[in-house]
Amino acid sequence: MTDARVPILMYHSVATEPNDATRTLSVTPEAFAEQMALLAEHSFTPLNTADLAASWRSGRPLPARPLLITFDDGYEGVHRHALPVLTKHGFPATLFVSTGWLRGPYDTGGGLDTMLDWDQVRELAGSGVEIGGHSHTHPELDRLGDDALRFELTRCRDVVADQLGSVPMSFAYPYGYSSRRVRQAVRAAGFAQALAVGNGLARRKQGPYALRRVTVRRSTGIEEFARLAEGRSVARDFARDRALTKGYAMVRRARQVRRKATSSRV
Repeated sequence: MTDARVPILMYHSVATEPNDATRTLSVTPEAFAEQMALLAEHSFTPLNTADLAASWRSGRPLPARPLLITFDDGYEGVHRHALPVLTKHGFPATLFVSTGWLRGPYDTGGGLDTMLDWDQVRELAGSGVEIGGHSHTHPELDRLGDDALRFELTRCRDVVADQLGSVPMSFAYPYGYSSRRVRQAVRAAGFAQALAVGNGLARRKQGPYALRRVTVRRSTGIEEFARLAEGRSVARDFARDRALTKGYAMVRRARQVRRKATSSRV
């Protein structure tokens, strides 16, 4: 099982009426409840991110039908709608918070919809949800200079530690973007593992700082969700996403080349 392919489900907002900025990557409370019921009915064993990484580091066998449930950003519906369902089934999960988006003393005003406050984050942590980092202001980390990158990582780490009393060990890259430099910075900031996107199954050989996830969104029907949970037909279901990602990656690289050329002329 040490070379198992593990589905890591990536959620964002759980909301009945999300705004336009979060709608595509949201799921309804009813859909989330149905999806978690399916996992329970089919005897999946959810883990949190730290436990999966620790198992792969040590070579410790994974449980039967392992799977991860993760949430990005820190939307209020994770507490309002997702937590009662997770508690009902006894499922652990991981929430990756952008600390500057959450309501409270560190709020930068960048949150895309109604965000969690720190009391809610603490309640999630006390209910078996691992709290990980997702940067401070949710930028594309691979486009930042070294100082700005270091700030995003250490500020996020320190805010979580201040609010929860423990240093976060897991990280998720905003937008899924990373690079060798970013991964090295994440490790230097003290995070022991990090998740990308990639819309593929996680494997030990990907390394602890580039584990892949699959996206669950508003258009994900229960049959597609069942395939994702089983790790079946992932390449087919996300073929269009990969084509779009490759196209955007080319655009981003071209922009970076132009920026470097411009800066060298200044």
